[in-house]
Amino acid sequence: MTDLSLGRHVHSTDLPHQSPTAQYNNTMGAEILIEQLHKFYGSVQVLTDLNLHIQPGEFLAIVGRSGCGKSTLLRLIADLEQASYGSIQFKSARHIREGITSDDIRVMFQDPRLLPWRNIQQNVQLGLANAQHAEAANLLEKVGLQAKADLWPSQLSGGQRQRVALARALSHRPRILLLDEPLGALDALTRLEMQNLIEQLWLEQGFTAILVTHDVSEAVQLADRIILLDQGRIAQQFQVPLARPRQKSVQFATLEQQVLSAVLATE
Repeated sequence: MTDLSLGRHVHSTDLPHQSPTAQYNNTMGAEILIEQLHKFYGSVQVLTDLNLHIQPGEFLAIVGRSGCGKSTLLRLIADLEQASYGSIQFKSARHIREGITSDDIRVMFQDPRLLPWRNIQQNVQLGLANAQHAEAANLLEKVGLQAKADLWPSQLSGGQRQRVALARALSHRPRILLLDEPLGALDALTRLEMQNLIEQLWLEQGFTAILVTHDVSEAVQLADRIILLDQGRIAQQFQVPLARPRQKSVQFATLEQQVLSAVLATE
């Protein structure tokens, strides 16, 4: 049986200098503790005895070959699927008294999943109380789309639609943001802009972020820690001891090559 600590239904600039050592004492993010997690699809075992501890406010990236279980793990954390065995537990940061609720987790997919019959502002306000509409407007401004609030999703570029999806997810002030390859379909320049935007908002809001990506450079750019999955298990972990905002330095390139070599060495 799967032991989940909350029942929930999940929907989906310049940076300040940050120390390479992550400090999570003043964060709204939630702690995630995964123990002995298994997932089967019929006779096919996708995740095997997976154990993972994610600190509140940490930015974790998950890399690995296609079919290694990356997106499955994310979907289990989001409660979009049920584990075959094992536990996923969530804890608030120590300074937050109230517990985790279903509104504390949001998912951002490669497809922005906007409602085509609602304008941009209405998409961001989806599920919010009237008193929270100011927060939605504030996030639209932060993602650079306040002037396009009255447009329809079909009138925006792919990158702009993903900005709307990010604003919609963060308008709920989640403690956990799950990113399932949200930038995979974007062109190189737009992808870099979105990486900077995600990092900026993560630094501002302090949520726990988990990114699934095939792009090793993206993982090094954004994450505090990178885990490599291979055949449903954690094969290796890499700390990213680089100050933010990150530059394409020798240290960056060295770590990127280490992670890439590890991925290529898997089956």
